[in-house]
Amino acid sequence: MSQFFQVHPVNPQARLLKQAARILHDGGVAAVPTDSSYALVCHLDDKAAAERLRRLRQVDDKHHLTLICRDLSELANYARVDNRQFRLLKLGTPGPFTFILEATKEVPRRLSHPSRRTIGLRVPEHPVLAALLEELGQPLLATTLIPAGESEPLNDPEQIRTLYEKQLQAVVDAGACPMAPTTIVDLTGEAPEVLRVGRGDPNQLGL
Repeated sequence: MSQFFQVHPVNPQARLLKQAARILHDGGVAAVPTDSSYALVCHLDDKAAAERLRRLRQVDDKHHLTLICRDLSELANYARVDNRQFRLLKLGTPGPFTFILEATKEVPRRLSHPSRRTIGLRVPEHPVLAALLEELGQPLLATTLIPAGESEPLNDPEQIRTLYEKQLQAVVDAGACPMAPTTIVDLTGEAPEVLRVGRGDPNQLGL
């Protein structure tokens, strides 16, 4: 049975976020708001939680999961970033961009792409998620909350609660999200490549 936390979308109650962070720290999978849509998240280092997250989303190990980080300095612990890449990252963070980068040894091998050793990383611009990450003190592993067989993410916390009440350990309700995916930019090649245009404007990155 999931715990349902109704928080203020701009000034979330610290007491509730502390409880949600504890659930994640203890291996729970939660639905949380982001600056693009609701996402399923779990603790980075919990293999069982990551497997449950993949099962819920019905994706295999070839599906890129995303590491949601607090800031650029934290992101740099998990990805190899050169000066060119860093300039682009600064332009797009925090914000609705996901960047594909080469993973460092800090990223468990089972989480990076099985053949390319890459990982998707982002720094979201959402007050509730930013405060939750601060409370947790480390990145979260995430995937967009799209039900199996559907193409659109869920945006109504009550609907998420109804559908996943027995499968999630927590739902953090901060109201509706923008309902647009992140823009995905692959920075692993010689030139940046926009793989998907979403809420983030590639012009912001000069692309």
